[in-house]
Amino acid sequence: MNNKVFEIVQALNEGKVILYPTDTIWGIGCDATNPEAIKRVYDIKQRPYDKPMIILVGDVDMLREYTEEVNVRLLKQILEFDEPTTIVYPKAINLPDILLEEDGSIAIRIVKHDLMTEVLNLFGKPIVSTSANLSGEPFPRKFKDISDELKSMVDYIVDYDDSGEPENKKPSAIYTISGHKLKKIR
Repeated sequence: MNNKVFEIVQALNEGKVILYPTDTIWGIGCDATNPEAIKRVYDIKQRPYDKPMIILVGDVDMLREYTEEVNVRLLKQILEFDEPTTIVYPKAINLPDILLEEDGSIAIRIVKHDLMTEVLNLFGKPIVSTSANLSGEPFPRKFKDISDELKSMVDYIVDYDDSGEPENKKPSAIYTISGHKLKKIR
């Protein structure tokens, strides 16, 4: 494990807002269990508080700590998706209300990005993930696309070379759970 992972985890433990790469696009986020840090993410993005954000987890075990019910058959299907996929789980647990939909649901993605998986596993908690742009602006496909204004507002920027990554990165697909089936909403 490299020093970068420890630095990122330290920033998260200190309640800082970070700018980081994911398996989709660059994101800003924080400790998903820290309501004050979550408010800062909303404020930085100039995003309405009633527009929920997703959280990233490092593995299935972490997923189970933050949702009341995980259907094993659906989980197997989810893990087989090739594209990054976010699932809206109906009953979130162990998370602050500011992250939850009015019905108590939460959108969660098991991240498939080596660096951020290491970070999440060492941190031991989920992190908030929302695109690294001001609300209403285009999402950044690469680090160079992130505005200097946004960069100046976060506390910690992950030093990561995304030059070898494709330009066509996009947000994850999003599914809801309807009964015992998945329904794609994006």
